[in-house]
Amino acid sequence: MDWSIDIGASRRQLLCAAVGVSGLLYAPSLAAAIRPTRMPKEEAAMTQVTFTKTQAPAWLMDFWREIDDKTWGRGFDCFAEDAVCNLGAADWHGREAIRDNLRKFIDSGFTAHHEVLEYWDSPHLKVFRGKVTMTPDNGGPVVHPTMSHFFYMDERNQSKVKHWLGAVGPVSFG
Repeated sequence: MDWSIDIGASRRQLLCAAVGVSGLLYAPSLAAAIRPTRMPKEEAAMTQVTFTKTQAPAWLMDFWREIDDKTWGRGFDCFAEDAVCNLGAADWHGREAIRDNLRKFIDSGFTAHHEVLEYWDSPHLKVFRGKVTMTPDNGGPVVHPTMSHFFYMDERNQSKVKHWLGAVGPVSFG
């Protein structure tokens, strides 16, 4: 299955488009929280990209497994050394900062298990939708928030993630 999108839009507009495509708009609170920005008065240069819905690649599964198993090893090799991660409010710069900050977050009191629901592939941008089961170490309630992630690949080495934009949640309503 192929899907095309113009990527001349802002990254926020791309996130809104992918959230709609991935079916997350069924969560009314998430849909209400995402507001597209206005397009500038001058026309942006547009590029058309074809996405193919396929199985998630080994590098992505290895990355999630490092987090789920709390091993923090080679699964992070999918990131360029100077990769940037914007996961929710996070703004982490560099592969090691991404690894260390995820470790601190996960080790703060829960175990995660990531599940792939949908993966869309293009040469420069990978789009992932899934859910994560978060089991608190203190015996609290288990939650299953949805996830949407964009992986922009390094132009010089397309086997490495250069910029990771992701959203997880909400973890609860209350």
